[in-house]
Amino acid sequence: MAWFAGIDGCRAGWIVVLASDQDDVSHQLVLCPRFDDILNLKPRPKTIVIDIPIGLLDERVAGGRPCERETRSLLGWPRRNSVFSAPPRAVLSARSYDEARPHGLTRQAFGILPKVREADATMTPALQRRVYESHPELALLSIAGRPMRHRKKSKQGREERLDALREAARGFNFLGNIDQAFEADGKAYLRKQVALDDIVDAYVMAWVTLRIAEGNAHRVPDVPPVDGRGLRMEIWY
Repeated sequence: MAWFAGIDGCRAGWIVVLASDQDDVSHQLVLCPRFDDILNLKPRPKTIVIDIPIGLLDERVAGGRPCERETRSLLGWPRRNSVFSAPPRAVLSARSYDEARPHGLTRQAFGILPKVREADATMTPALQRRVYESHPELALLSIAGRPMRHRKKSKQGREERLDALREAARGFNFLGNIDQAFEADGKAYLRKQVALDDIVDAYVMAWVTLRIAEGNAHRVPDVPPVDGRGLRMEIWY
């Protein structure tokens, strides 16, 4: 039996959907306080897909990494606004927005800076054979055949994304009854620990892991550049 992990950042750390390739085994929801905890999960996931930048530019470039620019182009308006430019590695040491602002960071991008810093401290080119970057909105576009119309934090946006996951569940049985699963998982943690949209995004990331395992996943760009540490800058879906 192989296990796969779809991961999204949350207030309390990282929320993980552990899915199996066995139809009769339901998924598990796990909260990991640290990025390193993800790599040491039991059961050990064969493939990990995470919604956090992997591979960083050394300095700011307008529009960010090529994978971010291409993702925005595929999503169009207004979902393109959900794709933040990853912080350049030169700004990872910033501890305040005043320090980060000269590097062109938005407040949204500064908000995820601690998690980018945490992941970047661990990632290596060898680890990229197991850990992949994705973006929920790009994966949802692949599931639904169109970009999501509503913001993910709205009630309409959550229902729209659950509709897409119902469609995804037809190909992969790990979700089972997505409505029952989401209701149960939504009660597993306090909202101050894990928001409902974090759980939805982790489900979507788990779907990408199984696409990668089947050899049906895609990435942007087709030939990704590598950063100064040899990490590929790519987004899978």
